[in-house]
Amino acid sequence: MSLTRNIDLLRRLPKLDGLRLAEFGRSADASSPLKEVTGFGDNPGDLRLFAFVPAQLQKPRALVVVLHGCGQTAAAYDLGAGWSTLAEHYGFALLMPEQQRANNGNTCFNWFNPEDTARDSGEACSIREMIAHMIETHRIDPRRIFITGLSAGGGMTSVMLATYPEVFAAGAVIAGLPYGIASNLREALDGMFHSPARPARELGDLVRRASNHRGPWPRMSVWHGSADRTVNPGNANEIVKQWLDLHDLPDVPMAETKVDGYPRQAWWNKDGETLVESYAITDMAHGTPLGLADNDERYGVEGAFLIEAGISSSYHIAKFFGLTGWIADAKPATSKPALTSAPHLARSIRAAVAEERAEPERAEARGLDLGQIITRALTAAGLMK
Repeated sequence: MSLTRNIDLLRRLPKLDGLRLAEFGRSADASSPLKEVTGFGDNPGDLRLFAFVPAQLQKPRALVVVLHGCGQTAAAYDLGAGWSTLAEHYGFALLMPEQQRANNGNTCFNWFNPEDTARDSGEACSIREMIAHMIETHRIDPRRIFITGLSAGGGMTSVMLATYPEVFAAGAVIAGLPYGIASNLREALDGMFHSPARPARELGDLVRRASNHRGPWPRMSVWHGSADRTVNPGNANEIVKQWLDLHDLPDVPMAETKVDGYPRQAWWNKDGETLVESYAITDMAHGTPLGLADNDERYGVEGAFLIEAGISSSYHIAKFFGLTGWIADAKPATSKPALTSAPHLARSIRAAVAEERAEPERAEARGLDLGQIITRALTAAGLMK
């Protein structure tokens, strides 16, 4: 695709589902547990700070920084990805910076702008100031700070891990890009749509040059849909290469397993601690994968760029961060039935249909009884007895 066509595509992206995005954003803003904080410190990137701190916090106290994608607000992404529900359930503080339209017309974090991607400059500096405010105000353990983001938020997650590696214990990038591959719009589009391969050492050096830090480096979790046409899935490989080089790990995965049906690769250190992991969400488009978590809870709600995939990325990322071993004494927050029953029901119906189709002789003899399938699914979902 030509540069002109790429720019035109980016210009039209927020309009593809504009009504849905607007409705999703309004409902999220109205009911969000996030609270805006002002006067948090220097703000050269002119970002807004939204936070949620549950009444019960695990000890030592932890903080997760979550960066939304283009066309989203902090509240809308929180509703969709379920981070405040996770924070309530597992007792950690939540920081969600928000982009302003004056900085970027599509409300994307400027992950490729040199003024916003350098240490102590622009948006990167603003997010660092927000973290410092949260540490001081809520007595966060500086050794338990984590960051994750989707798309442009994923690109900015790479920026923060590269420019302030001493701040973070671990990070997770969803449908994002490696640090340092773009310093202007043309290079950003090339990285998004084509993801040219680079030597691992070159990618690692981009991070090493971003600060004076020389290790230890944050741990990294990478997530990407294999059918993503907005950010080329090859970027996941480039992020993995970048962090394998930093951690001095081999190219070949030390383990290849399946989690909720999706391939996961992992690399660990001599102590058995996983330093880099990568999830390939087969046939998923651009967005954050949602699904039932290992604890049978559902975190998040389907929406634009928030995709039902049968795997809860937010839960697995919190688990990778080491935050799911502690549960608040209070009853976990639950989503409204209207928001959660439909995905579970759809999943139950799909499972029932698959079961019927797995027995072709019996199905052929009597045909697929749709009414019976739906009744069984409703019963499995707890909506019928």
